[in-house]
Order: sequence, then structure tokens, then C-alpha cells
Amino acid sequence: MEKTLYFQVEEYKERLRKTQQRMIENGVEVLIATDPANMNYLTGFDGWSFYVHQCIIVMADQEEPIWVGRGQDSNAARLTSWLREENIRPYTDDYVQSLIKHPMDFVSDIIKEKGYDNKIIATEMDTYYYTAKCQERLALGLPSAKFKDGTNLVNWVRIVKSDMEVEYIRRAARIAEKAMEAAFKSVDKGVRQCDAAADVYHAQISGTKEYGGDYSAIVPLMPSGIRTSTPHLSWTDEPYQDGETVILELSGCYRRYHCPLARTLIIGDAPQKVRDLEAVVVEGLSNALEAVKPGVTCEDIERVWAKSIAKSGFIKDSRIGYAMGLNYPPDWGEHTASFRPGDKTVLQPNMTFHMIPGIWLSDFGVEISESFRVTENGCETFTNYPRKLLVK
Repeated sequence: MEKTLYFQVEEYKERLRKTQQRMIENGVEVLIATDPANMNYLTGFDGWSFYVHQCIIVMADQEEPIWVGRGQDSNAARLTSWLREENIRPYTDDYVQSLIKHPMDFVSDIIKEKGYDNKIIATEMDTYYYTAKCQERLALGLPSAKFKDGTNLVNWVRIVKSDMEVEYIRRAARIAEKAMEAAFKSVDKGVRQCDAAADVYHAQISGTKEYGGDYSAIVPLMPSGIRTSTPHLSWTDEPYQDGETVILELSGCYRRYHCPLARTLIIGDAPQKVRDLEAVVVEGLSNALEAVKPGVTCEDIERVWAKSIAKSGFIKDSRIGYAMGLNYPPDWGEHTASFRPGDKTVLQPNMTFHMIPGIWLSDFGVEISESFRVTENGCETFTNYPRKLLVK
């Protein structure tokens, strides 16, 4: 069966080697990874199958992981992963959403078969698709094993990108620019919010002439009016009104790699209070980006932002950015480093982040963001879109 791999097999093997090294450093002999992004990162596996239980089993002393998933998804593993046939282990459909059997029973049987049932086993206990029942059934099926929390173990390996990963994010950036321009053209007085969102979706998926887009891990976030006072609302079927503020937080996605981009748009004349807040956000964002370079910490960057906005009397009590890249719904963030007080992660070249220092007040908010790569002496912003309030 012909495979579709987005990276060379050697790159997957290097990722595996780094993961196994981190496992050893943390006293882990077996890792059960259920995060779809981590499964993709280590094997290439790519499918909308994460609504049922699936995982890869990574053993610290083996040359390949083992993929475990639903039988009807096994050909997806054959098509998209670099794994050999013997390491693709599908379970039958009587395990799916059963009250009697559970896919983690099947995983336990494989681990016992391989002789790893008395080892130190890490599971991703705080990921979206790993349930309390998963852990319960593994503990029941592997009574001699010692369990550890392996949450984010692979994520920290992922934080420094390869050159090819960076190139995929650059392509996602071109799609993000196109999606933002579609939003700018579509959002207007009298236009239904849902129709503007549909145009954004079309731009995200059609991509560019050179390459098409993928589905983004987060839907277009497009609140308007008073709904801009909170960041995570999408759209309604109501028409836009003259004078409304609209937040546009979108992303391009290419081969599961994201480039988020946020801007704020005003329909008609922008109220002075919105223009004043925009000036604060843009200045703070620009200052923070100028401070990015290898060797500084995430909290150092946040301090620059906090000092900048303090001049205007603002305090922001939430993080202003996070590592991002490869992911699946419901998030494009990597759940590792964040720009906030106390995060002492040291920036390195080819780390990639979404800096989104939005400020939300009681009746409106302003979001303007940039995604960027840490370079050898500064940062490379991925998109080229006006860093200012957009006015129709």
C-alpha cells in the first residue's frame, strides 16, 4: 500500500529517539500517547478518528511505536504512518463504545504480549481524549505495572521545530492571510455573521493556488458588538450593525500545522475608546516582539508587555501567548510554554509561538496577534498583515 508521508522517515525516527530519551530521563519505560498531535508527530498518523479511543505505544527500547485503533481506521495508519504492518494493531468494533469491553483492555493485552506489563508506564492523563475510564481499565488490566503521568512529555519534544515544520507553518501563514482578507471583505453592515464565517471557511480550506488548506483546530472566532468583551465566541446569524467592533481570530492550517492570526475590525467610524485601546495593544505587542531572542525567558517577554501597557493604566491577568504548531481540535496550542509570569522556559531558535495580547473590557475588547518563530538573533513573524485596527 502506497504511503503518504509528510516528512522523511529519518525525521520521524529522530523524533522518536528524542522522545525515548526524555522517557528515560523521566524514568518511563512505556508511554501510551493518546493526544492525536503526538500520535501524528511520532508516526505520521492522520485521521478524524480521535472520537474513538486510539493510541500509540512507545517503548523506550524499541525502534518503532505500536499504533492501536479501530479496525476501520487501520488502513489510515497504513496510508499515513511509517510503521510496519506488525506494528499496526486494530481492535474489532465490539470494543467501540461498549459497556462490557474497552479499547484499553486491548492495549493491556498488547503490553502483556510484549512482556512490558511490569514496567513503569506513563499515560497522558490530562489530554482531551484520555478519559478516567481509560486509566481505570489500564490499571485493572496491568496490575503489576507502575503508572506515571506522561502528560506533555512528547509536547516538550515538539516545541523546537524542524526546518520542514517551519516551512509548513509558513504555508499556513499564507492561508491565514487569505482567510483574514476574506473576513475583512465579508464583514459589513447588514451582512449576516454566519455568511462572513462561511467565506472565512472557504478561504481556509481552498488555501492558495500552490497548496490547499486543512481544517483548523479551532473554528473562526468572530464575536461582534458586546460579545467582543470575551474572546471565545464565534458567530450568530444576526446581521452586523454600523459601528460594531468585530474580533477576528482565525488560522491557516497546512498538513496539521497552524498559523493563527487575530485582528479587530470596526464597521464604520471607530469609537475613540476602541482606537485608544488598539494603540495600547499594538505598542505592547510590538515591544514584546522586539524583545524576542534566544536566551530570554517567556516571563521576560511578558514583563516587557506588562510594562508597556502599565503606562496607560492597564493590567492583564492572563497569558499573552503560547507555543503553537501541530495540532487537532479543539486547540492549536501545544500546552507547553506560555508568555506569563513564572514561566522560565528559555527561548531557542525554531520555537514557534502565537502572541495574542488581547485586552477585554466590560463592553468591548481588542485582539491583535502575531505568530512567530524564534530566530538566531530575534524573531520572524509568519504573516504579513497590517498590525492595526481594521476599519470598513
